[in-house]
Amino acid sequence: MKNMVDYIWLVPLFPLIGFLINGLGRKGLSKSVSGIIGSVVVLASFVISLLVFNETRADGFTPVTVTLFDFINTAGLTIPFAFQVDQLSALFLLIITGVGFLIHVYSTSYMSDEQPQHYARYFAYLNLFVFSMLMLVLGANYLIMFIGWEGVGLCSYLLIGYWFKNTEYGNAARKAFVMNRIGDLGFLLGLFFILQQFGTLTYIDVFNQAGALSSGDTILVVITLLLFVGATGKSAQIPLYTWLPDAMAGPTPVSALIHAATMVTAGIYMIARSNILYTLAPVSQTVVAVVGLATAILAATIAIKQTDIKKVLAYSTVSQLGYMFVGLGVGAYTGAVFHVMTHAFFKALLFLGAGSVIHAMHHEQDIRKMGGLAKKLPITHATFLVGCIAIAGIFPLSGFFSKDEILVHALQANTIYYIIGLIGALMTAFYMFRLYAMTFRGTFRGTHEQEHHLHESPWQMTMPLIVLAVLAAVAGFVGIPELFSPNAHALQHYLDPVFAASTARVEAAHEINHSTEWMLLVVSQALILAAIIFAWTHFSKKPETGEATGFGKVLANKWYVDELYDSIITKPLNAFGNILNRFVEKSGIDGLVNGVGKSVQWGGRQLRLLQSGQVGTYILWMVLGILVFFVITLFI
Repeated sequence: MKNMVDYIWLVPLFPLIGFLINGLGRKGLSKSVSGIIGSVVVLASFVISLLVFNETRADGFTPVTVTLFDFINTAGLTIPFAFQVDQLSALFLLIITGVGFLIHVYSTSYMSDEQPQHYARYFAYLNLFVFSMLMLVLGANYLIMFIGWEGVGLCSYLLIGYWFKNTEYGNAARKAFVMNRIGDLGFLLGLFFILQQFGTLTYIDVFNQAGALSSGDTILVVITLLLFVGATGKSAQIPLYTWLPDAMAGPTPVSALIHAATMVTAGIYMIARSNILYTLAPVSQTVVAVVGLATAILAATIAIKQTDIKKVLAYSTVSQLGYMFVGLGVGAYTGAVFHVMTHAFFKALLFLGAGSVIHAMHHEQDIRKMGGLAKKLPITHATFLVGCIAIAGIFPLSGFFSKDEILVHALQANTIYYIIGLIGALMTAFYMFRLYAMTFRGTFRGTHEQEHHLHESPWQMTMPLIVLAVLAAVAGFVGIPELFSPNAHALQHYLDPVFAASTARVEAAHEINHSTEWMLLVVSQALILAAIIFAWTHFSKKPETGEATGFGKVLANKWYVDELYDSIITKPLNAFGNILNRFVEKSGIDGLVNGVGKSVQWGGRQLRLLQSGQVGTYILWMVLGILVFFVITLFI
């Protein structure tokens, strides 16, 4: 029997089949059948991914390329439709299909109020989303990655605007689509430059040729910055981050899928996959790190004053993505991927936990109207608390290990990076436990009707919460730092072959002695605990119930960035468009086209006058015609 790697094409095929069945048969399938089909196909992909992952763990495993057919084959260019299986793609397959399956199961209950055909449409979209993301991470060249890249962009539009009759939701979906197209243009230009420079889009060939270039080569800087523009759109970094919080318009499981393990991590995957290009372009790495830090801090400040439970988590996602980019920018590629993995677990847990709260509160999302839910929703409360502790970075939960690895590398690269990163971590702990306290502690602040109907969610919703809580608690132990135990970082050993070329070229960073690292670790943990205790006690006793004032109003209104974009970009573009429409389109292009038609009509009306029906007039014109011919013959 062949190795499972040779059957890797089955991994994206199963969700594609689920999409086709649910999509084409949506009017004839019952809700239970639609839910089962949508979930089982992703489970099948997870099982195969697990077998493939097990093969990639073998010592001496080398990347395997599975070519299905030639996608483009011309005289000067051949681009195969091929999948590449290595440690990085295998890890992402597990995250996407594993977390994706749990979200599908959760959705079977959460979306149960939908009509059967819309229920099937929802699962068709989910399956197509998973298929596109699997294509993105499996592609053996940038073109296949780009196909998946555009696929998740389309699916995000469909899922965010799932309730398409709501104009506000439709606007949010359109905003996500347009802002992603801006980033995608940068990505596409980057691909053109890669093709021009290397004559191929296949990873192995591109990276081998890039290795022959000198560090800081201009073409590499241009390529990496253009690819980073694509990453800022897909992974919601400054300045293209404002679509992500608005994506909360979609159903809560969609928010978990987009914000946890799939779409927003596409940019991280793309840069991690292109690691050697960035290692050879230090300027681009600096840009990545600085933008990541700025995004992490900006989003954290906004999250502090949000009152919508999903908006807090959305800005939290933007902030955590910033940390991942910091890791990529300082060369901690393993740390960034590690944080992708741990973040997938605790952020999916937090979003699904928020969905459970919203379900119990009859679609209420304002945390000012919650409180005291711990007793009414024991499983949701316990699992949500685990997620909060994990994202805050408290030992020994997963967020501690992945965030600590990024901060240590940031300290080795630049002390300022570390200080700003630590401030962001403190804000993360503060706003997450503000959210926790206002939701689960204190007394209930909603209506009597809401309180009367409070109940724990069904098992289809709580089971994924429990599984994700366990993963959020223990996943960090695959990346135990050297400070605790030398050579115990299993994830780093696993991913070493993927990042080997970059590791070999990176100059040895200044080492931090263990005593200093221990001191920084103790201080950071103490500060984070202080932030947690303050937020817990303060907001349990004195929850925010009114509108923000002063500087808090600026944060509550998201630094007015949307309004700024509207003033300096949207309105001028609309005004310019109106000018073009009025003077170029209507008066110019339409005027020319309509003018031709009107001139033909006018000419026809004038020529028609020659056909008067009077014989004398015809004889006159005939005589005049003969005279004209005589003149031409005699004098010309």
